[in-house]
Amino acid sequence: MATIELGITTFAEVMEDPKTKTIISYDERIRQVVDEIKLADEIGLDYFGVGEHHRKDFAASAPHMILAAAAPLTKRIKLGSAVTVLSSEDPVRVYQNFATLNALSSGRAELMVGRGSFIESFPLFGYSLRDYETLFNEKLELLLNIKNHEIVDYSGKHRPAIPKLGVYPRTKDLTVSVAVGGTPESVIRAAKHGLPLFLAIIGGSPRMFKGLVDLYKKTYREYGHDENNMFISVHSHGYIAETYDEAFETYYPSMEQAMNVIGKERGWMKYTKQTYTHANSMEGALYVGDPEYVAKKILYLKKILGINRFALHVPVGHLDHDLVMKSIELFGTKVKPIIDQALFEDSTTNKNVI
Repeated sequence: MATIELGITTFAEVMEDPKTKTIISYDERIRQVVDEIKLADEIGLDYFGVGEHHRKDFAASAPHMILAAAAPLTKRIKLGSAVTVLSSEDPVRVYQNFATLNALSSGRAELMVGRGSFIESFPLFGYSLRDYETLFNEKLELLLNIKNHEIVDYSGKHRPAIPKLGVYPRTKDLTVSVAVGGTPESVIRAAKHGLPLFLAIIGGSPRMFKGLVDLYKKTYREYGHDENNMFISVHSHGYIAETYDEAFETYYPSMEQAMNVIGKERGWMKYTKQTYTHANSMEGALYVGDPEYVAKKILYLKKILGINRFALHVPVGHLDHDLVMKSIELFGTKVKPIIDQALFEDSTTNKNVI
């Protein structure tokens, strides 16, 4: 039967409340994320990802620590980084951290690595952006070497050599995936190594990513990897409430705030209600609405791209914690059953559920 995993991603956003002009403490926000993970597990979601950032408006600079805190409080949910900025990390420590998390969670850890769309970690840890490409390529090779071999013999440009030394603790079946923003080279890199692909689709039309998905599948097969292990995920921004209008109006200030803060840094056009409305159409990359609408959009996305997992990123800017928790609750208790039922009916009757 056709299935799809559903999950949540967060960067532990810390932004000013537009109404009160107050900002939550980093301590409290980190504890809130643990509560969010616990809830996601309780209501049957499949995955929770925490993304590494090193800037004032995000609290999650050490995702593995937050995930480790959640591990003994949860039973079945997969716990992942979304992402680990491997280019500015030491692959030895990354492996050790996630091997430890895998032990604490009884095999539920996932390590998602990427080059990072934010660059604060590069100067913070003493790396040059001139080496943006080579840093990731070399460190990914080393990470996979460590994952596959207890004794590591390594020599490279960006890290001191490892002369046939052991890396511990060892762990079994640690999933390592590659996060991609939209570049063919990154897709090919993931496919060549036979690694799961995680697409960040936060703008434009998801349909535009069909070519990248096809490229991944083609390259994956060409390198002789087992197609049964092929796994494609998507994460996109979104928010769920009891009614469409409630979700739409509640979430807009959060999106406007975050997109205009980041957009000012990157030279984007101003984010407006018109931008928001278009992004939330069936062809857009935003998943905001009542459970029925969000489920319909996810089913449509699965039909277009053939994905194995969808992760809803909430919040983006400031959003009260109780609203985030309610959105997660609705995602698990309302959206998931709609999707599961639709895919079950599709597999048993061969009718188009979209």
